[in-house]
Amino acid sequence: MRMTPDELLAYDREHVWHPYAAMPAAVSAHTVAEAHGVELHLEDGRVVIDGMSSWWAAIHGYDNPALNAAITGQLGRMAHVMFGGLTHRPAVELAARLVDLAPDGLTKVFFADSGSVAVEVAIKMALQYWRAQGVNRPRLLTVRGGYHGDTFGDMAVCDPVNGMHHLFSDVLPVHVFAPEPPAEPDPAYLDALAALVAAHAHELAAIIAEPIVQGAGGMRFYDPSHLRALRDLADEHGILLILDEIATGFGRSGEFWGADHAGVSPDIMCVGKALTGGYLTMAATLCTDRVAEGISAGGTPLMHGPTFMANPLAAAVAGASLDLLAARDWRTEVKTLEKALSDGLADVRGMPGVADVRVKGAIGVVETTRPVNAEQIQDTVMAHGVWLRPFGRLIYTMPPYICTPDETAKITEAITAAARTLA
Repeated sequence: MRMTPDELLAYDREHVWHPYAAMPAAVSAHTVAEAHGVELHLEDGRVVIDGMSSWWAAIHGYDNPALNAAITGQLGRMAHVMFGGLTHRPAVELAARLVDLAPDGLTKVFFADSGSVAVEVAIKMALQYWRAQGVNRPRLLTVRGGYHGDTFGDMAVCDPVNGMHHLFSDVLPVHVFAPEPPAEPDPAYLDALAALVAAHAHELAAIIAEPIVQGAGGMRFYDPSHLRALRDLADEHGILLILDEIATGFGRSGEFWGADHAGVSPDIMCVGKALTGGYLTMAATLCTDRVAEGISAGGTPLMHGPTFMANPLAAAVAGASLDLLAARDWRTEVKTLEKALSDGLADVRGMPGVADVRVKGAIGVVETTRPVNAEQIQDTVMAHGVWLRPFGRLIYTMPPYICTPDETAKITEAITAAARTLA
């Protein structure tokens, strides 16, 4: 029996657990019937521009003919096959593409089924690398303000005070945290960072960070010199460097990789979100020959293997998404979005209740002086024909790269209207 729209919402609220939400839900979700281009078509007839790219993943928008064709073409051949002992063309060809696009030295590809799992695998790689050498280095160093996922290994390297996982702090491994990296070059910060790394180098398996942009931990941007310092310090002390490019990869910050802003290459790198253009869940952890050979020399294989690892449908659509990026001038698209977001949010700066306005690449952020009423903000922006997902003290947008100037203006007008309600 097909549910009516009201029945759908009622059942959803009582039985379907949504991310970062109570059960039953305190606020009803909005039911999406279809999605085309940059628009979400809701069951109640409203049409809104998706200013979130479905949590930063749908960079090409929805219902893209090339991505649709990749899915349907692969579906007729093979929807899925286990990756243990078997392989297939979509996965191997995607791995080759990723190695070709990745920062220098990243030659090995481990496919995962979500960004959180990709980070778990990266942490396992780092820990197992040192154990294979007969060295006990059980801790990682990271910076405050970071976010790397919701599984247990990931939670331990998210901000332990201001992050979303403080509830579990008593059962998580205790790692080493440096202060948040500043937005501008700061020699004093670099000196303190160097001292902290030196003090703990003997026990550090790796340094892990989001390059240039800290995502769900606060949408902060930091100066590339601080990322270069992490690479230099890792080299100086023989520590591995893990870069979490799940949010920053594939052009979102204005460079193809966040690491490109600093001209560095990590030893291990995590990718996800936009990898498949927002069509299917897929992620990957890349590493250097040194890391892979070091792990294998220990005689124990990397002990991880997701059931849907290297799913052929996801691999096929990921390849098609990379084809679209190669065929289109994504860099100009992102620069155009950056200017439009900067211009459109200029009037928000200095408004009552606004602490900061910042833009980098296809990322626009309004930071407020106190936590926002998410439901109220969403009602305001949806009345202006836009979907956003504010949280904490942030009203932000990461629109699809294909947004037109008019569509981007609509997003910034909605954010401006939301900012006015803060007073």
